[in-house]
Amino acid sequence: MTPRPGGTGLDAEDLDVEEALALVNDHRGPAPDDAHGDGTRRDGSRRDPAPHGEDADQRAVRDGGGTPAGPGRPRHRAAAWADARATASRAGRAAARAAGRTPVSVPLDAALGLTLAVPLAALTDLPSFDTSAMDGWAVAGPGPWAVREEGVLAGHAGQPLLADGEAVRIATGARVPADTTAVLRSEHGRTDAQHRLHATRPVTQGQDIRPRGQECGRGDQLLPAGAPVTPAVLGLAAAAGYDTLTAVPRPRVEVLVLGDELLTEGLPHDGLIRDALGPMLPSWLRACGAEVTGVRRLGDDAGALHRAVTASGADLIVTTGGTAAGPVDHVHPTLRRVGAEFLVDGVRVRPGHPMLLARTGEAQHLVGLPGNPLAAVSGLLTLAEPLLRTLAARPGPEPYALPLRGEVHGHPHDTRLVPVVLRGDAAVPLRYNGPAMLRGIAAADALAVVPPGGARPGQEAEVLELPWATSGTGACFT
Repeated sequence: MTPRPGGTGLDAEDLDVEEALALVNDHRGPAPDDAHGDGTRRDGSRRDPAPHGEDADQRAVRDGGGTPAGPGRPRHRAAAWADARATASRAGRAAARAAGRTPVSVPLDAALGLTLAVPLAALTDLPSFDTSAMDGWAVAGPGPWAVREEGVLAGHAGQPLLADGEAVRIATGARVPADTTAVLRSEHGRTDAQHRLHATRPVTQGQDIRPRGQECGRGDQLLPAGAPVTPAVLGLAAAAGYDTLTAVPRPRVEVLVLGDELLTEGLPHDGLIRDALGPMLPSWLRACGAEVTGVRRLGDDAGALHRAVTASGADLIVTTGGTAAGPVDHVHPTLRRVGAEFLVDGVRVRPGHPMLLARTGEAQHLVGLPGNPLAAVSGLLTLAEPLLRTLAARPGPEPYALPLRGEVHGHPHDTRLVPVVLRGDAAVPLRYNGPAMLRGIAAADALAVVPPGGARPGQEAEVLELPWATSGTGACFT
Protein backbone atom coordinates (compact mmCIF):
# COMPACT_ATOMS: atom_id res chain seq x y z
CA MET A 1 0.00 0.00 0.00
CA THR A 2 1.26 3.44 -0.85
CA PRO A 3 1.61 5.33 2.45
CA ARG A 4 -0.23 8.49 3.19
CA PRO A 5 2.27 11.37 3.05
CA GLY A 6 3.18 13.26 6.16
CA GLY A 7 4.17 16.61 4.64
CA THR A 8 4.50 18.79 1.60
CA GLY A 9 7.96 17.76 0.46
CA LEU A 10 9.32 21.30 0.73
CA ASP A 11 13.05 21.63 0.87
CA ALA A 12 14.74 24.00 3.27
CA GLU A 13 16.41 25.78 0.36
CA ASP A 14 15.58 29.30 -0.78
CA LEU A 15 13.05 29.43 -3.60
CA ASP A 16 12.28 32.51 -5.63
CA VAL A 17 8.74 33.45 -6.63
CA GLU A 18 8.88 31.64 -9.96
CA GLU A 19 10.07 28.48 -8.26
CA ALA A 20 7.36 28.90 -5.66
CA LEU A 21 4.82 29.11 -8.45
CA ALA A 22 6.12 25.78 -9.74
CA LEU A 23 5.50 23.99 -6.42
CA VAL A 24 2.41 22.18 -7.64
CA ASN A 25 1.26 18.60 -7.90
CA ASP A 26 2.16 17.93 -11.51
CA HIS A 27 5.19 16.67 -13.37
CA ARG A 28 6.94 18.82 -15.92
CA GLY A 29 8.27 15.99 -18.00
CA PRO A 30 8.15 15.67 -21.77
CA ALA A 31 4.78 15.82 -23.48
CA PRO A 32 3.47 12.42 -24.66
CA ASP A 33 4.79 12.86 -28.20
CA ASP A 34 8.10 14.40 -27.11
CA ALA A 35 10.49 11.50 -26.77
CA HIS A 36 13.50 13.53 -25.72
CA GLY A 37 12.03 16.57 -23.96
CA ASP A 38 13.64 18.91 -26.51
CA GLY A 39 10.78 19.36 -28.98
CA THR A 40 11.70 16.32 -31.07
CA ARG A 41 8.84 13.93 -31.76
CA ARG A 42 9.28 10.17 -31.75
CA ASP A 43 9.37 10.15 -35.56
CA GLY A 44 12.27 12.62 -35.53
CA SER A 45 10.28 15.65 -36.67
CA ARG A 46 10.23 18.91 -34.75
CA ARG A 47 7.31 20.55 -33.04
CA ASP A 48 5.89 23.68 -34.60
CA PRO A 49 7.64 26.75 -33.27
CA ALA A 50 5.82 28.50 -30.48
CA PRO A 51 3.75 31.55 -31.39
CA HIS A 52 5.35 34.87 -30.51
CA GLY A 53 5.38 35.39 -26.74
CA GLU A 54 4.26 31.85 -25.92
CA ASP A 55 6.22 30.21 -23.11
CA ALA A 56 6.98 26.53 -22.55
CA ASP A 57 3.88 25.88 -20.48
CA GLN A 58 1.58 27.54 -22.99
CA ARG A 59 3.23 25.49 -25.74
CA ALA A 60 2.78 22.31 -23.71
CA VAL A 61 -0.90 23.07 -23.28
CA ARG A 62 -1.25 23.80 -27.00
CA ASP A 63 0.62 20.67 -28.04
CA GLY A 64 -1.54 18.68 -25.65
CA GLY A 65 -4.57 19.31 -27.85
CA GLY A 66 -5.70 22.91 -27.33
CA THR A 67 -7.20 24.43 -30.49
CA PRO A 68 -8.96 27.72 -31.11
CA ALA A 69 -12.69 27.36 -30.54
CA GLY A 70 -13.52 29.10 -33.77
CA PRO A 71 -16.65 28.54 -35.88
CA GLY A 72 -16.79 25.13 -37.49
CA ARG A 73 -13.91 23.69 -35.45
CA PRO A 74 -14.63 20.20 -34.13
CA ARG A 75 -14.90 19.66 -30.40
CA HIS A 76 -11.97 17.92 -28.75
CA ARG A 77 -11.71 14.32 -27.91
CA ALA A 78 -12.36 13.94 -24.18
CA ALA A 79 -9.15 13.94 -22.14
CA ALA A 80 -8.07 11.28 -19.67
CA TRP A 81 -8.67 12.41 -16.08
CA ALA A 82 -4.98 12.58 -15.08
CA ASP A 83 -4.08 14.39 -18.32
CA ALA A 84 -6.83 16.96 -17.72
CA ARG A 85 -5.46 17.75 -14.27
CA ALA A 86 -1.93 18.09 -15.62
CA THR A 87 -3.16 20.41 -18.37
CA ALA A 88 -4.90 22.59 -15.77
CA SER A 89 -1.70 22.82 -13.72
CA ARG A 90 0.37 23.82 -16.76
CA ALA A 91 -2.25 26.39 -17.76
CA GLY A 92 -2.11 27.93 -14.30
CA ARG A 93 1.66 28.17 -14.37
CA ALA A 94 1.63 29.75 -17.83
CA ALA A 95 -1.03 32.25 -16.74
CA ALA A 96 0.95 33.19 -13.63
CA ARG A 97 3.99 33.99 -15.75
CA ALA A 98 1.98 35.84 -18.38
CA ALA A 99 0.30 38.00 -15.73
CA GLY A 100 3.60 38.76 -14.00
CA ARG A 101 1.99 38.22 -10.63
CA THR A 102 3.71 40.52 -8.15
CA PRO A 103 4.09 39.43 -4.52
CA VAL A 104 1.97 41.38 -2.06
CA SER A 105 2.52 42.51 1.53
CA VAL A 106 -0.29 41.09 3.67
CA PRO A 107 -1.07 41.67 7.36
CA LEU A 108 -0.69 38.53 9.45
CA ASP A 109 -4.43 38.28 10.10
CA ALA A 110 -5.10 38.11 6.35
CA ALA A 111 -2.27 35.78 5.31
CA LEU A 112 -3.66 32.36 6.26
CA GLY A 113 -3.62 30.00 3.28
CA LEU A 114 -1.26 32.13 1.17
CA THR A 115 2.20 31.06 0.03
CA LEU A 116 5.42 32.80 1.04
CA ALA A 117 6.93 34.63 -1.91
CA VAL A 118 10.27 35.18 -0.16
CA PRO A 119 12.05 33.24 2.57
CA LEU A 120 10.98 33.99 6.13
CA ALA A 121 14.08 35.20 7.99
CA ALA A 122 14.14 36.00 11.70
CA LEU A 123 14.12 39.71 12.47
CA THR A 124 15.38 39.08 16.00
CA ASP A 125 16.95 36.40 18.15
CA LEU A 126 14.43 33.93 19.58
CA PRO A 127 14.21 34.26 22.47
CA SER A 128 15.48 37.82 22.35
CA PHE A 129 16.84 37.56 25.91
CA ASP A 130 17.50 34.85 28.47
CA THR A 131 14.13 33.82 29.90
CA SER A 132 12.86 31.53 32.60
CA ALA A 133 11.36 28.29 31.31
CA MET A 134 9.47 27.63 34.57
CA ASP A 135 7.86 29.27 37.57
CA GLY A 136 10.28 29.10 40.51
CA TRP A 137 13.35 30.93 41.75
CA ALA A 138 16.31 32.45 39.91
CA VAL A 139 19.34 31.44 41.96
CA ALA A 140 22.97 32.57 41.91
CA GLY A 141 25.86 30.41 43.04
CA PRO A 142 25.54 27.35 45.29
CA GLY A 143 22.67 26.96 47.79
CA PRO A 144 21.12 27.37 50.15
CA TRP A 145 20.05 30.86 49.03
CA ALA A 146 18.68 33.87 50.82
CA VAL A 147 15.35 34.73 49.19
CA ARG A 148 14.93 38.40 48.29
CA GLU A 149 11.55 40.03 48.79
CA GLU A 150 11.02 41.33 45.26
CA GLY A 151 9.98 39.07 42.36
CA VAL A 152 10.54 39.01 38.61
CA LEU A 153 7.50 38.88 36.33
CA ALA A 154 7.16 38.46 32.55
CA GLY A 155 6.99 41.75 30.71
CA HIS A 156 8.74 43.81 33.39
CA ALA A 157 11.99 45.45 32.40
CA GLY A 158 13.54 46.03 35.81
CA GLN A 159 15.54 43.14 37.28
CA PRO A 160 17.43 42.78 40.54
CA LEU A 161 21.12 42.03 40.49
CA LEU A 162 21.83 38.71 42.22
CA ALA A 163 24.89 38.03 44.30
CA ASP A 164 26.09 34.50 44.99
CA GLY A 165 23.87 32.87 47.61
CA GLU A 166 20.78 34.90 46.65
CA ALA A 167 17.51 33.86 45.03
CA VAL A 168 14.47 35.71 43.72
CA ARG A 169 11.01 34.53 42.75
CA ILE A 170 10.58 34.39 38.91
CA ALA A 171 7.69 33.65 36.56
CA THR A 172 7.73 31.67 33.33
CA GLY A 173 8.79 33.90 30.44
CA ALA A 174 10.38 36.54 32.65
CA ARG A 175 13.83 37.85 31.82
CA VAL A 176 16.35 36.23 34.17
CA PRO A 177 18.52 38.58 36.24
CA ALA A 178 22.17 38.97 35.37
CA ASP A 179 24.52 36.42 36.94
CA THR A 180 21.70 33.87 37.40
CA THR A 181 23.12 30.35 37.68
CA ALA A 182 19.86 28.45 37.14
CA VAL A 183 16.12 28.49 37.66
CA LEU A 184 14.92 26.21 40.41
CA ARG A 185 11.38 25.00 39.79
CA SER A 186 8.78 25.72 42.47
CA GLU A 187 8.25 22.02 43.08
CA HIS A 188 11.98 21.41 43.50
CA GLY A 189 12.63 23.90 46.32
CA ARG A 190 11.51 24.65 49.88
CA THR A 191 12.09 27.60 52.20
CA ASP A 192 12.85 27.41 55.90
CA ALA A 193 11.88 29.70 58.77
CA GLN A 194 14.84 32.01 58.03
CA HIS A 195 13.58 32.48 54.41
CA ARG A 196 16.43 30.44 53.05
CA LEU A 197 15.79 28.37 49.94
CA HIS A 198 16.90 24.74 49.77
CA ALA A 199 16.94 22.61 46.61
CA THR A 200 15.35 19.18 46.84
CA ARG A 201 17.13 18.08 43.67
CA PRO A 202 20.57 18.79 42.21
CA VAL A 203 20.91 22.14 40.44
CA THR A 204 22.94 22.41 37.23
CA GLN A 205 24.31 25.46 35.43
CA GLY A 206 21.69 26.96 33.05
CA GLN A 207 18.91 24.70 34.32
CA ASP A 208 15.41 25.77 33.08
CA ILE A 209 16.78 28.90 31.39
CA ARG A 210 15.97 29.49 27.72
CA PRO A 211 19.11 31.22 26.45
CA ARG A 212 18.94 34.09 23.99
CA GLY A 213 18.90 32.78 20.39
CA GLN A 214 18.11 29.20 21.44
CA GLU A 215 15.55 28.81 18.64
CA CYS A 216 17.15 31.08 16.06
CA GLY A 217 19.45 34.03 15.62
CA ARG A 218 18.60 37.23 13.83
CA GLY A 219 18.80 36.65 10.06
CA ASP A 220 18.38 32.87 10.25
CA GLN A 221 16.08 31.46 7.55
CA LEU A 222 13.04 29.97 9.23
CA LEU A 223 11.07 28.88 6.15
CA PRO A 224 11.76 28.90 2.39
CA ALA A 225 9.80 30.72 -0.27
CA GLY A 226 6.96 28.48 -1.38
CA ALA A 227 6.00 27.44 2.14
CA PRO A 228 2.26 27.59 2.86
CA VAL A 229 1.13 30.02 5.52
CA THR A 230 -0.48 27.86 8.19
CA PRO A 231 -1.66 28.96 11.66
CA ALA A 232 1.70 27.83 13.05
CA VAL A 233 3.56 29.92 10.47
CA LEU A 234 1.55 32.98 11.54
CA GLY A 235 2.64 32.40 15.12
CA LEU A 236 6.27 31.91 14.13
CA ALA A 237 6.23 35.05 11.99
CA ALA A 238 4.80 37.10 14.83
CA ALA A 239 7.36 35.74 17.29
CA ALA A 240 10.14 36.55 14.82
CA GLY A 241 9.05 40.18 14.59
CA TYR A 242 6.78 40.33 11.53
CA ASP A 243 3.65 42.45 11.17
CA THR A 244 3.15 41.56 7.49
CA LEU A 245 4.21 38.75 5.17
CA THR A 246 5.30 38.92 1.53
CA ALA A 247 3.14 36.37 -0.22
CA VAL A 248 1.83 35.25 -3.60
CA PRO A 249 -1.57 36.94 -4.12
CA ARG A 250 -4.73 34.89 -4.24
CA PRO A 251 -6.04 34.24 -7.75
CA ARG A 252 -9.31 36.08 -8.37
CA VAL A 253 -12.33 33.99 -9.34
CA GLU A 254 -15.74 35.07 -10.59
CA VAL A 255 -18.60 32.55 -10.49
CA LEU A 256 -21.36 32.67 -13.11
CA VAL A 257 -24.40 30.56 -12.22
CA LEU A 258 -26.43 29.56 -15.26
CA GLY A 259 -29.93 28.09 -15.51
CA ASP A 260 -33.47 29.49 -15.55
CA GLU A 261 -34.65 26.62 -13.34
CA LEU A 262 -32.75 27.71 -10.23
CA LEU A 263 -34.27 29.18 -7.07
CA THR A 264 -32.26 31.13 -4.50
CA GLU A 265 -34.65 30.52 -1.59
CA GLY A 266 -37.59 28.44 -0.48
CA LEU A 267 -38.69 24.96 -1.51
CA PRO A 268 -38.58 23.57 -5.06
CA HIS A 269 -41.85 23.98 -6.94
CA ASP A 270 -43.33 23.95 -10.43
CA GLY A 271 -40.25 22.47 -12.07
CA LEU A 272 -37.89 24.86 -10.30
CA ILE A 273 -35.08 23.60 -8.05
CA ARG A 274 -32.82 25.19 -5.45
CA ASP A 275 -29.42 26.39 -6.61
CA ALA A 276 -26.91 24.29 -4.66
CA LEU A 277 -23.80 25.47 -6.48
CA GLY A 278 -24.12 29.21 -5.86
CA PRO A 279 -23.94 28.75 -2.07
CA MET A 280 -21.34 25.94 -2.25
CA LEU A 281 -18.75 27.05 -4.76
CA PRO A 282 -17.42 30.27 -3.16
CA SER A 283 -16.34 28.53 0.06
CA TRP A 284 -14.91 25.62 -1.90
CA LEU A 285 -12.94 27.97 -4.15
CA ARG A 286 -11.63 29.89 -1.13
CA ALA A 287 -10.46 26.59 0.35
CA CYS A 288 -8.53 26.12 -2.90
CA GLY A 289 -6.74 29.43 -2.29
CA ALA A 290 -8.88 31.79 -4.37
CA GLU A 291 -10.40 35.20 -3.75
CA VAL A 292 -13.99 35.06 -4.98
CA THR A 293 -14.76 38.48 -6.44
CA GLY A 294 -18.42 37.80 -7.17
CA VAL A 295 -21.21 35.31 -7.76
CA ARG A 296 -23.61 36.27 -10.53
CA ARG A 297 -26.80 34.47 -11.54
CA LEU A 298 -27.37 34.84 -15.28
CA GLY A 299 -30.06 32.29 -16.08
CA ASP A 300 -30.04 30.86 -19.59
CA ASP A 301 -29.20 34.13 -21.34
CA ALA A 302 -26.53 33.85 -24.04
CA GLY A 303 -26.12 37.61 -24.28
CA ALA A 304 -25.69 38.02 -20.55
CA LEU A 305 -23.11 35.23 -20.50
CA HIS A 306 -21.15 36.85 -23.34
CA ARG A 307 -21.18 40.23 -21.61
CA ALA A 308 -20.09 38.70 -18.29
CA VAL A 309 -17.20 36.77 -19.84
CA THR A 310 -15.87 39.67 -21.88
CA ALA A 311 -16.15 42.12 -18.97
CA SER A 312 -14.60 39.90 -16.29
CA GLY A 313 -11.22 40.88 -14.88
CA ALA A 314 -10.86 37.67 -12.88
CA ASP A 315 -7.97 35.26 -13.30
CA LEU A 316 -10.49 32.43 -13.53
CA ILE A 317 -14.15 32.45 -14.53
CA VAL A 318 -16.17 29.48 -13.27
CA THR A 319 -19.51 28.72 -14.89
CA THR A 320 -22.09 26.21 -13.72
CA GLY A 321 -24.17 24.25 -16.22
CA GLY A 322 -24.51 24.89 -19.91
CA THR A 323 -21.48 22.82 -20.96
CA ALA A 324 -23.34 20.16 -22.95
CA ALA A 325 -25.03 20.59 -26.33
CA GLY A 326 -28.65 21.29 -25.34
CA PRO A 327 -30.82 24.12 -26.68
CA VAL A 328 -29.89 26.48 -23.81
CA ASP A 329 -26.29 25.33 -23.28
CA HIS A 330 -24.52 28.56 -24.20
CA VAL A 331 -21.00 28.04 -22.85
CA HIS A 332 -19.45 26.53 -26.01
CA PRO A 333 -21.03 29.09 -28.39
CA THR A 334 -19.91 31.92 -26.12
CA LEU A 335 -16.36 30.64 -26.03
CA ARG A 336 -16.33 30.37 -29.82
CA ARG A 337 -17.68 33.89 -30.06
CA VAL A 338 -14.91 35.37 -27.89
CA GLY A 339 -12.19 33.41 -29.72
CA ALA A 340 -11.25 31.29 -26.74
CA GLU A 341 -8.98 28.27 -26.92
CA PHE A 342 -10.24 24.94 -25.60
CA LEU A 343 -7.55 23.28 -23.51
CA VAL A 344 -9.80 20.54 -22.15
CA ASP A 345 -13.19 19.86 -23.71
CA GLY A 346 -14.68 16.90 -21.91
CA VAL A 347 -12.94 14.53 -19.53
CA ARG A 348 -13.19 10.75 -19.35
CA VAL A 349 -14.47 10.84 -15.79
CA ARG A 350 -17.81 10.09 -14.10
CA PRO A 351 -19.53 12.15 -12.90
CA GLY A 352 -18.55 15.33 -14.69
CA HIS A 353 -17.79 14.21 -18.24
CA PRO A 354 -18.86 17.51 -19.96
CA MET A 355 -16.52 19.77 -17.96
CA LEU A 356 -14.18 22.07 -19.88
CA LEU A 357 -11.21 24.39 -19.54
CA ALA A 358 -10.66 27.25 -21.99
CA ARG A 359 -8.11 30.01 -22.28
CA THR A 360 -10.03 33.28 -22.66
CA GLY A 361 -7.07 35.64 -22.44
CA GLU A 362 -3.31 35.64 -22.10
CA ALA A 363 -3.63 35.20 -18.34
CA GLN A 364 -7.31 34.32 -17.96
CA HIS A 365 -9.13 30.99 -18.08
CA LEU A 366 -12.66 29.69 -17.83
CA VAL A 367 -13.64 26.42 -16.19
CA GLY A 368 -17.06 25.19 -17.22
CA LEU A 369 -18.61 22.94 -14.59
CA PRO A 370 -21.54 20.64 -15.30
CA GLY A 371 -24.81 21.64 -13.67
CA ASN A 372 -25.35 18.49 -11.61
CA PRO A 373 -23.92 19.13 -8.14
CA LEU A 374 -21.59 16.14 -7.70
CA ALA A 375 -20.55 16.43 -11.35
CA ALA A 376 -19.67 20.05 -10.63
CA VAL A 377 -17.56 18.98 -7.65
CA SER A 378 -15.77 16.53 -9.94
CA GLY A 379 -15.02 19.34 -12.39
CA LEU A 380 -13.91 21.64 -9.62
CA LEU A 381 -11.35 19.15 -8.30
CA THR A 382 -10.28 18.01 -11.77
CA LEU A 383 -9.73 21.40 -13.43
CA ALA A 384 -10.24 24.37 -11.11
CA GLU A 385 -8.27 23.10 -8.11
CA PRO A 386 -4.99 22.33 -9.98
CA LEU A 387 -5.16 25.63 -11.85
CA LEU A 388 -5.87 27.68 -8.71
CA ARG A 389 -3.24 25.81 -6.71
CA THR A 390 -0.65 26.67 -9.33
CA LEU A 391 -1.69 30.32 -9.53
CA ALA A 392 -1.53 30.58 -5.74
CA ALA A 393 1.84 28.74 -5.68
CA ARG A 394 0.49 26.28 -3.15
CA PRO A 395 2.32 22.96 -2.87
CA GLY A 396 0.23 19.97 -3.80
CA PRO A 397 -0.08 16.90 -1.59
CA GLU A 398 1.80 13.80 -2.55
CA PRO A 399 -0.65 11.32 -4.10
CA TYR A 400 -1.32 8.20 -2.11
CA ALA A 401 -3.54 5.13 -2.30
CA LEU A 402 -5.64 3.20 0.19
CA PRO A 403 -7.43 -0.13 -0.08
CA LEU A 404 -11.17 0.13 -0.61
CA ARG A 405 -13.38 -1.39 2.03
CA GLY A 406 -16.07 -2.51 -0.36
CA GLU A 407 -16.64 -3.00 -4.06
CA VAL A 408 -17.03 0.02 -6.34
CA HIS A 409 -18.70 -0.42 -9.69
CA GLY A 410 -16.87 1.40 -12.43
CA HIS A 411 -17.55 2.85 -15.83
CA PRO A 412 -16.39 0.63 -18.70
CA HIS A 413 -14.06 3.29 -20.14
CA ASP A 414 -13.91 6.27 -17.78
CA THR A 415 -12.42 7.02 -14.37
CA ARG A 416 -14.94 7.34 -11.53
CA LEU A 417 -14.65 9.71 -8.56
CA VAL A 418 -16.48 8.21 -5.58
CA PRO A 419 -16.97 9.90 -2.18
CA VAL A 420 -15.28 7.97 0.65
CA VAL A 421 -14.62 8.29 4.36
CA LEU A 422 -11.17 7.40 5.66
CA ARG A 423 -11.17 4.78 8.38
CA GLY A 424 -7.69 3.85 9.56
CA ASP A 425 -5.79 2.46 6.60
CA ALA A 426 -8.81 2.05 4.34
CA ALA A 427 -11.28 4.11 2.31
CA VAL A 428 -14.95 3.31 2.75
CA PRO A 429 -17.13 4.12 -0.31
CA LEU A 430 -20.29 6.08 0.42
CA ARG A 431 -23.73 5.70 -1.07
CA TYR A 432 -25.51 8.59 -2.72
CA ASN A 433 -22.80 9.14 -5.28
CA GLY A 434 -24.95 9.94 -8.30
CA PRO A 435 -24.10 13.03 -10.37
CA ALA A 436 -27.01 15.06 -8.96
CA MET A 437 -26.38 14.08 -5.31
CA LEU A 438 -24.50 15.96 -2.61
CA ARG A 439 -25.42 13.73 0.33
CA GLY A 440 -22.37 11.50 -0.16
CA ILE A 441 -19.79 14.25 -0.66
CA ALA A 442 -21.17 16.20 2.32
CA ALA A 443 -20.18 13.29 4.59
CA ALA A 444 -16.94 12.46 2.75
CA ASP A 445 -13.30 12.95 3.68
CA ALA A 446 -12.05 12.43 0.14
CA LEU A 447 -12.80 11.03 -3.31
CA ALA A 448 -11.51 7.67 -4.45
CA VAL A 449 -10.17 7.62 -8.00
CA VAL A 450 -11.63 4.39 -9.37
CA PRO A 451 -10.16 3.12 -12.65
CA PRO A 452 -12.28 2.03 -15.60
CA GLY A 453 -13.98 -1.27 -14.87
CA GLY A 454 -14.34 -0.63 -11.14
CA ALA A 455 -12.51 -1.89 -8.07
CA ARG A 456 -12.94 -4.94 -5.90
CA PRO A 457 -12.81 -4.95 -2.08
CA GLY A 458 -9.23 -4.53 -0.84
CA GLN A 459 -7.99 -3.07 -4.12
CA GLU A 460 -5.97 0.11 -3.70
CA ALA A 461 -7.26 3.33 -5.23
CA GLU A 462 -5.74 6.78 -5.37
CA VAL A 463 -7.26 9.12 -2.80
CA LEU A 464 -8.05 12.72 -3.69
CA GLU A 465 -8.50 14.63 -0.44
CA LEU A 466 -10.90 17.53 -0.21
CA PRO A 467 -9.21 20.96 -0.06
CA TRP A 468 -9.96 21.59 3.60
CA ALA A 469 -8.71 18.12 4.60
CA THR A 470 -5.48 18.12 2.58
CA SER A 471 -2.48 17.69 4.86
CA GLY A 472 0.41 20.11 4.60
CA THR A 473 -1.27 22.89 2.57
CA GLY A 474 -2.75 24.98 5.33
CA ALA A 475 -6.04 24.61 3.46
CA CYS A 476 -8.39 25.66 6.22
CA PHE A 477 -11.29 27.79 5.09
CA THR A 478 -9.54 31.02 4.16
